[in-house]
Amino acid sequence: MPLSANNPDRTSWLHVDKNSDFPIQNIPFGVFLTRDDIITIGTRIGDTAIDLGALHQLGYFDGIPLTDDIFLQDTLNDFIADGRKTWRLVRNRIAQIFDSDNTTLKNNKQHKEIVLFRLDEIEMQLPVQIGDYTDFYASKEHATNVGTMFRGADNALMPNWLHMPVGYHGRSSSIIPSGIPIHRPQGQTMPEGAEKPVFGPSKLVDFELEMAFITTDANDLGEPIPIDEAEDYIFGLVLFNDWSARDIQKWEYVPLGPFLGKNFASTISPWIVTLDALEPFRVETPKQDPKPLPYLQFKGKKSFDIRLEAAVKPKGAKETIVCKSNFKYMYWNMAQQLAHHTVNGCPVNSGDMMGSGTISGPTEDSFGSMLEITWRGEKPVKMKDGTERKFINDNDTVIMRGYCKNDDVRIGFGEVKTKLLPVFSPQKKK
Repeated sequence: MPLSANNPDRTSWLHVDKNSDFPIQNIPFGVFLTRDDIITIGTRIGDTAIDLGALHQLGYFDGIPLTDDIFLQDTLNDFIADGRKTWRLVRNRIAQIFDSDNTTLKNNKQHKEIVLFRLDEIEMQLPVQIGDYTDFYASKEHATNVGTMFRGADNALMPNWLHMPVGYHGRSSSIIPSGIPIHRPQGQTMPEGAEKPVFGPSKLVDFELEMAFITTDANDLGEPIPIDEAEDYIFGLVLFNDWSARDIQKWEYVPLGPFLGKNFASTISPWIVTLDALEPFRVETPKQDPKPLPYLQFKGKKSFDIRLEAAVKPKGAKETIVCKSNFKYMYWNMAQQLAHHTVNGCPVNSGDMMGSGTISGPTEDSFGSMLEITWRGEKPVKMKDGTERKFINDNDTVIMRGYCKNDDVRIGFGEVKTKLLPVFSPQKKK
C-alpha cells in the first residue's frame, strides 16, 4: 500500500511553522482531553490538535473498515491492534483531508469547530495502556562508558553484550506522559567506605536519553517473530526519559539487575510518531562484529537518523543543553530487539513498550546521561545561571527533544519534559 501521507510536496491548509515537528507528513497519534472534558484519540498538524473521534463520527473515514468507537477510547491500544494496513489507510486519509487542495473540511466551519483544537485547549494523556515494558541496553558507547567506570576499560563490555540485545523487564505502572512532575526517590545505598547500607533520598538522580517503540499484537505464546517480519509489528516511537537513581541502582543491581533505582518513574512524549512517517530517514545500523547469530541477521537499513538532545533547566533559569546524540548510534536496532525478545516464544501485545536504553554517541558531547557527561560527577557541567550539576537537583526540569530532517521535510517528536521535586512528604500532600 503506497505511503501517500509521506508525499514531501504536500502542504496543509492548517498553519504549520517552517521548523515545526508536526508537518502534514508526520501525522502522529495521541490521546487528549478536550475543552469539553472528553477524552479522544487525535493527531496533530502544526499547532492544531485534531479530534479523530469527531472526524470519524462526521463521516470523514467512510470506506475504511473501522469500528464506530475506534477513536472514542482513552488509549490507542485497539487502533494499534488493527495493524499496519489500517494505520496506513488512516494516515493517508488524514493527509487527504488536510491537504491544501481539499476544501471539504476546510470550508465547513461547523465541522472545524467540532474537530479542531488549539494546543492550549487540550491536555495530553498517556497514549497507550502499557501492559508490559522492556528496557534494552543497546548503545555500545553507553555500555562501554558505564562498564569502563565500574570494571575498567579491559572489561567494559560483558561477554554476552556483542552477541545479543541485553535487556530487562521494567515497571509499566510508573510510566507517565510529559509534564507530570516526579519526586526524588528513596532507597538503600552503600556510601563510599561504609560497612552497612543506609536508607534515604537518592543523591545521584539521573536522566537517560532514550527512545521507545510501541508494538501491536504480534505473536502467540511459543511463537517467535522472525527478524524480517519484526518491523510489521512496530507501530511507532516516542521520546523516553528513563529516570535512574544511580546510587540505589549500584547497591541493588547484583545479581538480578535494575529494580528500585529504575522503577520510580519513566517519562514519554505524548505523540507516537509512526514507523511509516520515519521511512525517509532510514540509515545503516553500525557494523556489528562479531556477526550476530542467524536469528539476529537482517537485510537493509534498519536504523533511523533521529537527532536527539537533552537539556537541564534549573528553577527560574534558562535551560542548558547538556548533550546532543542520535538514534542511529544504536548498536542493536529495533528489529533485532523484537526478534530477540520473542525468540523464546514470549508473546508481545498491543501497547507494549520497548525502551532503547541510553543513547550515547562517540564524543563526550553526545553522551546520553549525566553519569557519563560528568563522568561519575568528576566533571561537573556548568549551567547558564552559573550553577553546576553533577546529577539532577531538586526542582530541575529535564527536557528532551528529537527530530529527523532532510532536504524535503522535518519530522519530530516534540518534547518530553519532567520536573524533579523533593522527596515525597505526606504533610505536603495533606
